[in-house]
Amino acid sequence: MESAAGIHPDRRTQTAKIDHLQKRGKTMALNKTKKYSDSTNSNGTIALFPVQQKVQQKKIEREKSPTNAPEKLPAKPEVVKLKLDLPASKPSQENRFKEQKKPKNRRSNPKYNKVSHKLPSKRRKKRQELPFFAQLYLYIIRLTIVGVGLGAIAGTILASLERTSSVPVEPEQITEVKPPAPKVSGLTLNRELTSVKDSIEAIAAKYPKMQPRVFFFDLDDGSYIDIEANTATSAASTIKIPVLIAFFQDVDAGKITLDEMLTMNKEAIASGSGSMQYRKPGTKFSALETATKNIVISDNTATNMLIQRLGGAEALNERFLSWGLKNTVINNPLPDLKGTNTTSSYDLVALLAKIERGELLSLRSRDRVFGIMRATRTKTLLPKGLGKGAIIAHKTGDIGTILADAGTIDLPNGKRYLAAVMVKRPHNNYSARTMIQEISRTAYKHFEK
Repeated sequence: MESAAGIHPDRRTQTAKIDHLQKRGKTMALNKTKKYSDSTNSNGTIALFPVQQKVQQKKIEREKSPTNAPEKLPAKPEVVKLKLDLPASKPSQENRFKEQKKPKNRRSNPKYNKVSHKLPSKRRKKRQELPFFAQLYLYIIRLTIVGVGLGAIAGTILASLERTSSVPVEPEQITEVKPPAPKVSGLTLNRELTSVKDSIEAIAAKYPKMQPRVFFFDLDDGSYIDIEANTATSAASTIKIPVLIAFFQDVDAGKITLDEMLTMNKEAIASGSGSMQYRKPGTKFSALETATKNIVISDNTATNMLIQRLGGAEALNERFLSWGLKNTVINNPLPDLKGTNTTSSYDLVALLAKIERGELLSLRSRDRVFGIMRATRTKTLLPKGLGKGAIIAHKTGDIGTILADAGTIDLPNGKRYLAAVMVKRPHNNYSARTMIQEISRTAYKHFEK
């Protein structure tokens, strides 16, 4: 139903709302689903509200007014460019560095080398100057090299001249020079200590069933004590001293090495003293271990193994004779309970004196020999007669009919003397041990003065 003005009341309300919105400058579309800026007319132009139309109209008028026209800048004078054929100037150092800067993106750089993945660099590396002392040092080295080279050339020339000027030696004039044989000499005896000898004979008189063979020798002045010393006597285990020395003599000659492995066969296994006899045949021992057990624990099996390795009894007997040992002979393998192997007190002391003087062994082997002999476990004979601080390197011998001990004794006062006491006795008579102890004590009291 329409009003008197001919307008429906609802339409008047809507028109009043639109006018109100236009006065406030609001931009609200009647259609809530679309914005007013996106609404278009049927001909494709944007439909503007009246407020927008007014703003757009004022903008067009302002642009057309002459007062708002932008000022024109004066035209730039034309620059005539002359092209001269001049040689291309080298880029400055700064520009050159800029040109050679590596781009961040290698792929965009046309100069990128895909094969080597490196940019070619035209910049030459500047040579770095060394400090003064470094240059001086290099200069000295160069002079040294040049001097050595010149010296070598000069030496070669002189050698060639000498060869050409020398007279050739005829073959008849060349003689073979043999190495000198080892020096072997006997003992140089000075004077016999008769007073000490009388004292020892008095001790022997107390044991009528014993037959002592005694020899003492002072290494400093050559004085000695001799009681039946050159009489051949059953050696028992004292034969192991010359066997040990022959072993180290071959070590010095390079015939045996200390780490060489020796195989224990059935023929070498012997009863009596020693522990090697309880090992199975075919067991191997080093040469040094075998030589050590030969003395330290008086192992009979070890002694037989050394005799085999050194060439047998006959070869050793010839060597003993060449040393000047007239009474030292190996006739049977150990234990030799019958006493067929022989030696004498004099032979044992003379042999130890040769070792002391370095006549048969090198100093190194001599030290090894005495070191092994100092470790002898049986200390019931000569050691019992020594005073406190004395050191003995010795080897004992003990079978039913013979008891013996021989070695070197170092006194606390610095003196050294050699001793060998062998006592022939009734089978296993214990008095022989006491007799050797008393003889050792009597001799020691004299030498310690």
